[in-house]
Amino acid sequence: MSDEKNSNLLYGLEQRIPPLPAFFSALQHVLAGLVGIITPPLIIGATLGLGEWMPWLISMSLLASGIGTFLQSNRVWGVGAGMICMQGTSFAFLGVAIAGGMWVKGQGGTAQDVMAMLFGVNFVAALVPIIVSRFIEPLKRIFTPIITGSVIALIGISLIKVSVNNWCGGVQAKDFGSMSNIGLGAGTLAVIVLLSCAKNRWLRLSSVVVGIALGCIAAALVGKFHFSGLGDTWFRLPALFPFGFQFNSAIFLPVALVSLVCILEAVGDLTANCLISHQPIDNSAFRSRLKGGILADGISCMIAAMLGAFPNTTFAQNNGVIQMTGVASRFVGRYIGVILILLGVFPPFGEILRQIPLPVLGGATMVMFGCVVAAGIRIITQNPLTRRDMLIVGLAFGFGMGVEAVPAFLAHFPPIIGNLFGSAATCGGLVAIVLNLIIPEEKTAIAADVRSKDDRAESL
Repeated sequence: MSDEKNSNLLYGLEQRIPPLPAFFSALQHVLAGLVGIITPPLIIGATLGLGEWMPWLISMSLLASGIGTFLQSNRVWGVGAGMICMQGTSFAFLGVAIAGGMWVKGQGGTAQDVMAMLFGVNFVAALVPIIVSRFIEPLKRIFTPIITGSVIALIGISLIKVSVNNWCGGVQAKDFGSMSNIGLGAGTLAVIVLLSCAKNRWLRLSSVVVGIALGCIAAALVGKFHFSGLGDTWFRLPALFPFGFQFNSAIFLPVALVSLVCILEAVGDLTANCLISHQPIDNSAFRSRLKGGILADGISCMIAAMLGAFPNTTFAQNNGVIQMTGVASRFVGRYIGVILILLGVFPPFGEILRQIPLPVLGGATMVMFGCVVAAGIRIITQNPLTRRDMLIVGLAFGFGMGVEAVPAFLAHFPPIIGNLFGSAATCGGLVAIVLNLIIPEEKTAIAADVRSKDDRAESL
């Protein structure tokens, strides 16, 4: 890939990157996504009374995320998008996983029965993205820039909410929103922004790592960071279906529906990744990347279920890191995968990262998640918006942000509706898809799109 085409990238998608800058870049992706990977198993485990197995759930989540990320970056035999696509535990399955686990407990099942059922159902549900990945061409009318851009922007807005909560100290913190927490996050953010604007590539490559390190030092000086040891286990050997395999069709149906909805989010993330990496998003090569990326998502979910971890999805966080560091080289994905695998099989490494103060992480992720929103807006506005487009985008944002801001809006609907429409991205994305299918296109817009298609492809 030419230097001219990658004027704002230090390393293009197919450019080899030396080991040391590759490691620094990969570490920043891991730091940006670590909390997102371990939070779902913590929530599900605490709610279903799986405390005894919590270390296992966390380790296997990291291991499965590493394997999935490695698959995405290599694109072997059509599996993977061939980009930096960090895999992580999906938040979308929280509701259905907790509901399914409660049902098993209500039938007199033990903790092992709960996990055997959940992981068995998740294993079968992983076939959904695998099958859908074979039909990307017929679905290309659904995955338009208006829809994928709206989904990406809504994902970023949702992530910003998480970032602000962490910046304030965490939802359950007694000193939530204290000036000390705000100051730690602001200081971390300031360092990252300052280094990201530097012309020196080493400062850009290490901006997140240096910012978080200085934030931890500052937190320790003000008594906000207390190192609590490395845990009791130094190595954790994985096993296949460690809790057994059970299946129930009543639990499977909502999980399969959520798997279908997650494909929409994955398409949005993959589209943003292509755009940031200076790859076209309207040709056969792009659809091939989508096909490989969604297929890898399904295989990653299948591997997670076999190891005893919850379903994976493509994270949006890494798109912000790519924009900040200017490193789009897919070979960094291999380093990310290896780091996550090591964190999974050697728990002390993950324990160290898990203890990073939340205000520091909140400040560090704020700029990354903001870049995700910007990437979505960029996709939406790559062509002039017609009245039809404005209506679709406006209602997608209205419904998406509405359910995000007022979850009680869905309180009296059936639980399956709440699970499917409970997040901004899924609700807004589904609304955009329906409107895109039922609102007729303007003839002038179709003609303009045909005339500008070649020029748009060249400009990207």
